[in-house]
Amino acid sequence: MKSRLPKVLHTVCGLPMVEYAVRALRDAGVERPIVVIGHEGEAVQRELGDTCDYVWQHEQKGTGHAALQAQGLLAGYDGPVVITAGDTPLLEGDFIRRLIDRSTEYRSNVMVASFVLDDPSGYGRIVRDKLGGLLRIVEHRDAYEEVLSIKEVNAGLYCFDCRTLFELLPTLEADNRQGEIYLTDMVSRIVRHQGIAEVECFDSAAPFLGVNDRWQLAQAERLMRMKILKHHALDGVTIRDPETVMIGPDVRIGEETVIEPFTTLVGRTSIGHDCHIGPNSLIENSTIGEDCLVYMSRLQGAVLGRRVKVGPFANLRPGADLADDVKVGNFVEIKKARLEEAVAASHLSYIGDAEIGARTNIGAGTITCNYDGKGKHRTVIGSDAFVGSDSTLVAPVTIGNGAIIAAGSTITADVPDNAMAVARQRQEVKPEWASRWREKQN
Repeated sequence: MKSRLPKVLHTVCGLPMVEYAVRALRDAGVERPIVVIGHEGEAVQRELGDTCDYVWQHEQKGTGHAALQAQGLLAGYDGPVVITAGDTPLLEGDFIRRLIDRSTEYRSNVMVASFVLDDPSGYGRIVRDKLGGLLRIVEHRDAYEEVLSIKEVNAGLYCFDCRTLFELLPTLEADNRQGEIYLTDMVSRIVRHQGIAEVECFDSAAPFLGVNDRWQLAQAERLMRMKILKHHALDGVTIRDPETVMIGPDVRIGEETVIEPFTTLVGRTSIGHDCHIGPNSLIENSTIGEDCLVYMSRLQGAVLGRRVKVGPFANLRPGADLADDVKVGNFVEIKKARLEEAVAASHLSYIGDAEIGARTNIGAGTITCNYDGKGKHRTVIGSDAFVGSDSTLVAPVTIGNGAIIAAGSTITADVPDNAMAVARQRQEVKPEWASRWREKQN
């Protein structure tokens, strides 16, 4: 990957690849996945949290050695063990469940997933006997010419009988060009011990796509993106241009919503029905009610009620909480602020650490000065107030219900209900002064 980041933490549609692997296992019925970690393993633990068990592979001795590290956690367990890679983000629980079911049906010691490729370069080959039974898996680097011609390849997904797995894993040797202990050598070892080794051949290679470089990561991203977009489209969401829209796997969207081009929706984002999102919008971990418009804007950790209009070029940061019928216009930034019903902030304003009452109007160029160099302070504005353009509200400050702030004012003290506050120098007009000044310049 040519990266300081562990490979399995590279994201596909906003989610680390290893998270997809864990989710697929859970969807297949695995209650507590065991993740084998090595280089930068702490970062993987931080990402997945305490929902998994972890074992360390301190020396990188191959896939068989990695699987062996889980022996202690599985002591006393007698049943199927699924082993999959952390870099196959397109794998789904249904495929894993199918492999487990087939293994149970055949009472196999190992069930291997496979698929067929026209160009199998780089993949381990499935070697069968004359009757079609599984004999062994040969890695591409160790294969001779006859084996290289085989087009059925190892998908990297296995279902082992637990007792067989840990009886034979310690007997494997690093007898290959890589000098590693291959998990794939378990197949020939099981066959040699008169065990049952079977193959389940899948129709499509796409679910098993592994990621070993940035280009393969891009291919996985595209396949996942189209899969997610198709799901939403079939659920009643209009996606204007699938080639430019990206939606994460945890996003929820209601029917009749339209997603315009160049829009990205990621994280735990929820969008109601009959909304219009984009173009050119980025929305992350936000909740948007029904019948909203978000146009050419960024939302991060924001909450919108119903019939809210945002944009263009608005920036809603974490803690932005907009009630029904709020309007936030061009170049308005909101952070840790609650805007009650029908508040309007239409132009060029910063609203941070604030509470704004219903139906209040925030004029263009208004700033809540929430930071004094040491700490943050709150601005509270009542209902039905009017804040004139180019006003500066120095927190902590409270403006009452129905109050009016004259344009261009710097407010440093509280304003009572229904009062008007003017905090600016009195205008002075000097007749003909401009003409005399120009004459002097000449």
